[in-house]
Amino acid sequence: YQKALDSTIVKNGKYSVSLAYTDGNPGFKAWAFTLPDNYKGKSITLSGFIKTENVSEGHAGLWMRIDPSLGFDNMNDRGIVGTTDWTKYEITLPLSPDKTDRIVVGGLLVGKGKMWLDDFQVTIDGKEIQNAKTFIKPFFPAQLDKEFDEGSKITSFDYTSTQITNLKMLGLIWGFLKYHHPKVASGDLNWDYELFRIMPKILSAKSTNERDAIFTAWIASLGDFKTTILKEPKDKIKFKPDLDWITTSNFSNELTTALNNVKIAKRTDNHYYLAFHSGVNNPDFKNENAYRKMVYPDTGFRLLTLFRYWNMIQYYFPYKNLIEEDWKMVLEEFIPKFIQAKDETEYTLTTLEIIARIHDTHANIWGGNAVLNKFYGSKFGVAEIKFIEDKAVVTRFYDDKLGEESGLKVGDIIASVNQKPMEEFVKDKLHRTPASNYPTQLRDIANLVLRTNDDELTIEYIRDGKKFQRKIATYTTDEINIYKFYQDQEPSFKFVEKDIAYINLGTVKKDNLPELWQQFKNSKGLILDIRNYPSDHNAMYILGSYLVHKKSPFVKFTKGSLKQPGMFSFYTSYNVSNNNGNNYQGKVVILVNEITQSRAEFHAMAYQQSPNAIVMGSTTAGADGNVSDISLPGGISTMISGIGVYYPDGRETQRIGIVPDIEVKPTIEGIKNGRDEVLDKAIEYINKD
Repeated sequence: YQKALDSTIVKNGKYSVSLAYTDGNPGFKAWAFTLPDNYKGKSITLSGFIKTENVSEGHAGLWMRIDPSLGFDNMNDRGIVGTTDWTKYEITLPLSPDKTDRIVVGGLLVGKGKMWLDDFQVTIDGKEIQNAKTFIKPFFPAQLDKEFDEGSKITSFDYTSTQITNLKMLGLIWGFLKYHHPKVASGDLNWDYELFRIMPKILSAKSTNERDAIFTAWIASLGDFKTTILKEPKDKIKFKPDLDWITTSNFSNELTTALNNVKIAKRTDNHYYLAFHSGVNNPDFKNENAYRKMVYPDTGFRLLTLFRYWNMIQYYFPYKNLIEEDWKMVLEEFIPKFIQAKDETEYTLTTLEIIARIHDTHANIWGGNAVLNKFYGSKFGVAEIKFIEDKAVVTRFYDDKLGEESGLKVGDIIASVNQKPMEEFVKDKLHRTPASNYPTQLRDIANLVLRTNDDELTIEYIRDGKKFQRKIATYTTDEINIYKFYQDQEPSFKFVEKDIAYINLGTVKKDNLPELWQQFKNSKGLILDIRNYPSDHNAMYILGSYLVHKKSPFVKFTKGSLKQPGMFSFYTSYNVSNNNGNNYQGKVVILVNEITQSRAEFHAMAYQQSPNAIVMGSTTAGADGNVSDISLPGGISTMISGIGVYYPDGRETQRIGIVPDIEVKPTIEGIKNGRDEVLDKAIEYINKD
């Protein structure tokens, strides 16, 4: 891509700026400007003029981001394509000045073509930014504590079983106090660094009595607080806090009493380390230092990673009840693993391993982690691999010419890579592949089959029942576009047969639906393809209104609690409603598979409210609920599903996903013949009387 000033094509003044695709695999490029301040107000608007030329395989648009993860819009669902003259566009995001670190604005080009940008303006609640009032974030004493900025002063050690037990109790109590004690909530203490102050004492304790006395004195040093009678929420409880360990851990009477008093401390809705995102109620793990300069954190910081993550899950993961093992035993299991992690790779992989234990497809190490990229490899085979009939199958090629040169064909079964049988390859990857269910683990493992740091791979493959071996070349992302098939270019609407309509949720926009409704409303069948990620969330309510004849609840949610950490209760539900007087009378078939995740599963639940709807396909990803970001030492970024999502009758969706009424899976033979067997079955179903 080329970025430039342009004095010939301008909207106003002397210059515009331009972005132009030049060559290579198209991705995206952006102009970015960081605003100099944080601002008081309810909303921020970026406006500007854009002119485009031959934009394809993506879009042009404005973009704005409010960090950390407070707001983002890049016009992905309404981007500019083709050739257009100067036109004014704008995007608006809600402001949260007390949480904002920085605001970045700009313009971007995704795919091919060229764009020009001019006359940008930023307004706060309609006022030009130069006239807006700046916001100074409150300062907390915790931010002044710098004692362990260069290291925890806790080095690797040969641990005893007693020390592991004591560290487990430290992890339990440190996290319990973090989310329960008013002194920690106030922001007066850097709770990470308080861990490093207490840990040497716990490691040196000669007996459980001495250990418990240290804990008791520590709690007392935090000061007095008011207590209260904890009331159960008015809403129905999904599950209660797991705090039985306070009385079953054989603590001293003094420590047990101290912990029980903290349990009933009077807590407010303000907490230095935690809030809930407005309107959604997923947790906002704020003021968590990622210690990004520590690529390989020392022993103390590695244990901080474990304790921080474990307690976030313990108290604020809405699906903790679905982990299916005693989470406290996982804490004990991973203490030696984090102590022993000898370098940045082992540390990162150990973190990935515990993330995988919560069984949430939203949970992984995200953000292009450099350590993982190096570990898995920077080069890729030219073939896309998917698991079909539990076999690793070539389904298509990122580059057809290079695919032909590879000697592979669509439908080939990869039996081994570098002499490692595929069954063994999968088994080795499972414990570090975070996902809600096994089909989704296979979905993600498939992306690793032909990934390496080597220039070539030796593979065995099966074609027509015969086994062959060959070496295949590998390529960098500058040479092949491994994201090619994530960029859905399929038409959003068509008739697959004369009287059967098809809507692709991966590309359809809500503004197009009224016109499409006129085309499909009298058809005998409608196929909704959600084997993708819906491009426009609000399309769900428009499309859903065509499918139901009355107000139909399709989902309800749970949320966590600041006053009773670890408690999750139901709090609201959503509906789809008919607002056009009549509803679709034909058969509705909703297509799903392991790609159907999060927003896509949410859409499917809404469309299921049609009295004529059935779900067809295979197991979905089983991860729903607005995500919450988590920062861990070493700059590791992960997420969790932040709210619980359930059917109106309380049925689970997490891990289970959207269960097909008719299960249909692709076959290897169908892949070889270029058939979409799930779509074929949907057409067959609709045509049946």
